[in-house]
Amino acid sequence: MDESLDTPHARLQYARRAAGFADKAEFAREVGIHATTYRAYENGQNGFAKLASLFAKKLGVSTDWLMHGGETPDVPLRVPSPPTRPDLPPVRGASDGDGAIAVRQVDLSYAMGDGTTLEDYPEEERILFDPNFLRRITRATADRLFVARGDGDSMFPTLLNEDEVVIDTTQRILNMQDRIWACAYRGAGMIKRLRVVGDGMVEVRSDNKTIGDHVVPAEDLHIVGRVIWVGRRV
Repeated sequence: MDESLDTPHARLQYARRAAGFADKAEFAREVGIHATTYRAYENGQNGFAKLASLFAKKLGVSTDWLMHGGETPDVPLRVPSPPTRPDLPPVRGASDGDGAIAVRQVDLSYAMGDGTTLEDYPEEERILFDPNFLRRITRATADRLFVARGDGDSMFPTLLNEDEVVIDTTQRILNMQDRIWACAYRGAGMIKRLRVVGDGMVEVRSDNKTIGDHVVPAEDLHIVGRVIWVGRRV
């Protein structure tokens, strides 16, 4: 067996590419799981034994080869499905009348803890929002908004792990005390409350009282935008 295919996640990546799926997000949509979840399988962060038969069927390989290896098979190039009429409403801008507005979803976790290293080129998807709802929560245009996911419990009970947030990137000046911001400190992304506490210093605060707060130089803190909405699955 090819030494580069000596792990299940390496074989999954090989088969996905050989089958003609251009990126991880495309295959994730094909099998009906979130791109973040699938990427953890292909990157070797999580095992995928329970989904191996589904992946193998979609990729035209055997489950045994995918999980245990062996002679590298010839992976059949997939035949794209014929286009179907989408069930989603048409995507329009806010000025074009009432229609769904697409907001990019950045496949990147903002830590509600000590921080998650920011990726240079996070994968993106699109989430459709009702235009009237967006107008109620922000005056920013859709291209200045993005959806990201929280990771951790330091903002509990305001934010829970895996909550999705809408971030307004037009708001990048710390002119409101104690609001919740998406920011980066020394390359680590996080969602925190921020408060100016002195000349050139900012207090990075957690809502979870068991987590300590930190005071950092303002020049080392990069504000990505303000959190204006929180979505949660129940």
